[in-house]
Amino acid sequence: MATAEGMIFDIQRYALHDGAGIRTLVFLKGCPLRCPWCHNPEGQQKGQQVMRYEDGTEKVAGRRMGVEDVLREVEKDTIFYDQSGGGVTFSGGDPLLQPGFLRELLKACKAHDLSTAVETSGYARWEDVAEVAPLVDLWLYDLKLMDPERHRTWTGVSNRRILRNLEGLAAAGARLIVRIPVVPGVNDDRANLEATGRFVAQLDAIAEVHLLPYHRAGMSKYDRLGMDYTLDDTPEPGEEEMERLAAIVQESGVRTKIGG
Repeated sequence: MATAEGMIFDIQRYALHDGAGIRTLVFLKGCPLRCPWCHNPEGQQKGQQVMRYEDGTEKVAGRRMGVEDVLREVEKDTIFYDQSGGGVTFSGGDPLLQPGFLRELLKACKAHDLSTAVETSGYARWEDVAEVAPLVDLWLYDLKLMDPERHRTWTGVSNRRILRNLEGLAAAGARLIVRIPVVPGVNDDRANLEATGRFVAQLDAIAEVHLLPYHRAGMSKYDRLGMDYTLDDTPEPGEEEMERLAAIVQESGVRTKIGG
């Protein structure tokens, strides 16, 4: 058994929207992006953070765990994976910011015949992506914006590496679902959605596109971390609006779904 350790900030069981079947979500700390709509701000920094609640209590976000520790938690729900076709999804933050730890986690899961998925922004060294790719059954791959400068404005980084890595995974035959977090006033314009649809359509390996409607569920975490939430006036898109946006992406011939 591997002895590698990494920084985890949460493990959630019985998840239904991050891969097939019933899944356990393992959240690794650290993310190279700074999206203002992020609903896991406690996952952005690599190190531990203190969350302070209104009643004066405190909670430390982040703890070091070994591969064995994580696997022990994950295997508690093996019966549900077997019955539902589920498994383990590694998320964050961005799990590719801890590539060595992620690799050992994936190896351990495959050694125990567990289905694996990785949710990522795609902003990572290609060498790290390629090294773990054979151990990943499904990639949940975020595409926020197609224009590199708009992407930099909203996330802090260009999207060039993200797009190259997505092309590389598709060329290697990886199973991929592209996820678009739909944020009104940021990336819900027709030009961006059309460009995204065209780009995805020329990648044969993409199973489908999921449009994830913006929500403010994580807003309270910002106060607990002493961080500013800058999108508090941004409306949550309704069902009719999401259907309209999905139709734009589908014009490129890409199978599109609302939600995860």
